[in-house]
Amino acid sequence: MPVSPSRSVAFEILLRVVERDSYASELLHSNLCSRLSVKDRALVTELVMGVLRWQSLIDIAIAESSSLPLGKIDHEVLVALRLAVFQLAWLTRVPISAAINESVELVKQARKRSASAFANAVLRRISRLRDDLKPTLPIRTRDPRTLAALSAHPLWLVERWVSRYGPDVAGKICNYDQSIPVTNVRLRDASAEDALDSEGVSLAPGEFVANARRIVAGNITQTKAFEHKRVVIQDEASQLVAAIVGSGSRFLDCCAAPGGKAWSIADRNPSAEIIAVELHAHRARLLKERVVAQNVHIINGDVSKLTFEAPFDRVLVDAPCSGTGTLARNPEIKWRLREHDLADLPQRQVSILKSASEQVALGGTIVYSTCSLENEEGEDVIQKVFSEDTRFRTVNLDDQLCQLTNSGELILKDTRLLVSGPFLRTIPGIHQSDGFFVAAFQRIA
Repeated sequence: MPVSPSRSVAFEILLRVVERDSYASELLHSNLCSRLSVKDRALVTELVMGVLRWQSLIDIAIAESSSLPLGKIDHEVLVALRLAVFQLAWLTRVPISAAINESVELVKQARKRSASAFANAVLRRISRLRDDLKPTLPIRTRDPRTLAALSAHPLWLVERWVSRYGPDVAGKICNYDQSIPVTNVRLRDASAEDALDSEGVSLAPGEFVANARRIVAGNITQTKAFEHKRVVIQDEASQLVAAIVGSGSRFLDCCAAPGGKAWSIADRNPSAEIIAVELHAHRARLLKERVVAQNVHIINGDVSKLTFEAPFDRVLVDAPCSGTGTLARNPEIKWRLREHDLADLPQRQVSILKSASEQVALGGTIVYSTCSLENEEGEDVIQKVFSEDTRFRTVNLDDQLCQLTNSGELILKDTRLLVSGPFLRTIPGIHQSDGFFVAAFQRIA
């Protein structure tokens, strides 16, 4: 039997995530999906993200119904099984026969025909238990082990969050990660909202940025406003970081891809010079394709090895990190990340931040941000870089948020909901956005 285009593409994306450590969010916007209908694209996204969000629970069901341990099952077969189990338990509108038969066909098409009978048998067993596999959201428990198991998160990560934020907040983070996140957009011109409304896209105000909107209904990617770059899909916490960077005449964005913050800074400072540096060539190419701003100059290189004509009055270091604040959008991260990574990643972050601090002009400001919920990548990095560097003083972000609110750029009623000491944190589930840590320092000597 033929396999539907949406299931074929979902299978290919999930296989690349497993075998190449690819990111699903990038593949969902790649040429793999370019020929699909809007309806099929939506199903691919639902399948891919659903499998990755609930992978541990899906794998338990497979393991309990299989004669082979998971580690002995070929990747192609395991991915096909995961796709079927997600449909059986989470997409009950899909007929059982379609979920099973198409996944068995995927096994055959992957040249694993000898495993087709095995796959069929496993899925038949699981289909009889489908009503018991899917947990009900929100998951309410204060026990880390139960929370980790039911919300499909690694126990070590949940235990960290319980220790750092308390069991109630940890529960909100996990529930947010397992839900379809809000899609935020940034309006690039005031009339874009009316244009979107005329094309059937309903918007609601954002949580803290004046130009941010939440999509309530409609497909924004099919609109003229989106095609003409009048509106940009960008998480609201990311928009907030760009607002904190502020105004100036010369900017350096040290780790610029995928480009949302550089583009936002450019729109806020249309006459400024903005240098956007990206280490990886393929991400630099994507950056050039995405950012349509004449004042952004993109460089593919290592910021620590580049020389510049003059220092910058604004420097942004949105450092590579674990991404634990983005698991709702990038669920595969939680299955790749290991606790020892949180000892290795900060070394790179410290190196980048120290190098970037040398590019700040006297009186200028450097902003450090990560989309991580972990202290090692936030407060600890700041301590290592600036605790003994008397050239810089801490910028109290509570004061800066108040200034941005007074100027109309933010719509915050209470800035204390975002600040942690002099720094800023957004937390998924507490805020309707990704989790970010932000700190700022001004050069005074």
